[in-house]
Amino acid sequence: MTKLLFSGHNTFICKQYWLNKGIEFIKNKRNFNEENAVIELGVGKNMVNAIRYWLRSFGLVDEKDELTILAKKIFDENGWDPYLEDIGSLWILHYLLIKSNRASIYNLIFNDFRKERIDFTKGQLLNFLKKVCDETDNVNFTESTLASDANVFLRTYLPPKKDRETKIEVEEDFSSLLIDLELLDSYKQVVDRGGKTEIINWYKIENDFRDSLPYQIVLYVIAENLGQNLTISFDELLRGVNSPGVIFALHDDGLYDKIEELCKANPRKIIFSETAGDRTLQFKEKPNAIEILKAYYTK
Repeated sequence: MTKLLFSGHNTFICKQYWLNKGIEFIKNKRNFNEENAVIELGVGKNMVNAIRYWLRSFGLVDEKDELTILAKKIFDENGWDPYLEDIGSLWILHYLLIKSNRASIYNLIFNDFRKERIDFTKGQLLNFLKKVCDETDNVNFTESTLASDANVFLRTYLPPKKDRETKIEVEEDFSSLLIDLELLDSYKQVVDRGGKTEIINWYKIENDFRDSLPYQIVLYVIAENLGQNLTISFDELLRGVNSPGVIFALHDDGLYDKIEELCKANPRKIIFSETAGDRTLQFKEKPNAIEILKAYYTK
């Protein structure tokens, strides 16, 4: 199993402007370890570390804080979407967050945990994480670390409810980068425990159509994970590791619709075959992931 990594965010979710701010900081040849990084970035010391953490977790920089090709393409001054105004950019970042596995909770939840249950409580999530860690060698973790990661995960995706008593926290959560993807929902269950009423918070990442997900981003993810093959089965696209069905929480019909769209847009290059119940996506030539994104942003 790939090495599991937890903590590093200092309990801060990634705010909408942090990635752009951090990338500009790096482009200006600044160093996160400098004393004046607090002044340069205009945030507190713990937030400086959190910005660095999220840049790495989203796979936009390497361990030496050098920008990736994709980071430059998106965030350069004349880049594709430096201020993340396109919903497609948020779907890309969601994918990168899972694939990079530098914040392992995201990879574990979408690739593994959701195969066990769609609806879950925080306690069930923590039990799953502890079980995985117990079965994995050389993983340093504490229950409080896992609980902190779980809280940040939930706040990353869950649109907050208005609450007068927690006004500051709620306002902060509305700035979370990925809530517009609407991947996570919550509801309450009232349980009678021997005459005492208990309210249990449940969370749900349900498979859906994902209307806001551009088919080009699905094609990009497929190209990224295709390897040397030119053919891939529908089942692998739906359930495989880091597949679009798994990462974007698409159900069978949702994925089918995206495939129909991308085939219609590329009739000479991509064919979806349905023969005797065997559904496969076939490419005439190896697709270029970066070129797919370039075409999407310059359409």
